[in-house]
Amino acid sequence: MANKLRITYVRSAIGYTVRQKQTIRALGLSRLGATVEREDTPVVRGMINTVRHLVRVEEVKDETA
Repeated sequence: MANKLRITYVRSAIGYTVRQKQTIRALGLSRLGATVEREDTPVVRGMINTVRHLVRVEEVKDETA
C-alpha cells in the first residue's frame, strides 16, 4: 500500500518569495483552503518542506491496493 499526503493550503503566500509561490502552484494549490492529494515521494516532501509554514499535511492510507 502506497501512502498519500493530503496537503491543504492554509496561509497566504503574499509577502513571501516568488519561489515559494511557485512551489504552492506546483503542488496544485490555487487558493486558500484548497486541498490536494499527492503520492508520498521525496520530491513532494521537499516541496512541502519549502512551504511548510503555508500548508497543513496529513498522511492518508491508499485503499486502492
